[in-house]
Amino acid sequence: MDTRARIAWNLRQIWSSKKITQEHLAVDANVDRTEISGFERGEYNPSVDLLDRLATALSVDISDLFVDRQDSGAPPDPLKAGRKPK
Repeated sequence: MDTRARIAWNLRQIWSSKKITQEHLAVDANVDRTEISGFERGEYNPSVDLLDRLATALSVDISDLFVDRQDSGAPPDPLKAGRKPK
């Protein structure tokens, strides 16, 4: 797994395990949701600034996005579509 794919994988694992939607993550990181989606699909290269904002929004250290998780298994289950109730 290349570095960009590893970061995207870890990002998705973290936000899905915290039950945060891409939309909420995007708002907290001050970025458009389509950028996060495109990054996870390998269409965009994130800047260090963007990675820092995403890590801050997720309350994790930026180094957690670079961890090589050999035993990560299957991708996380997608969250239910739509907005979460307030």
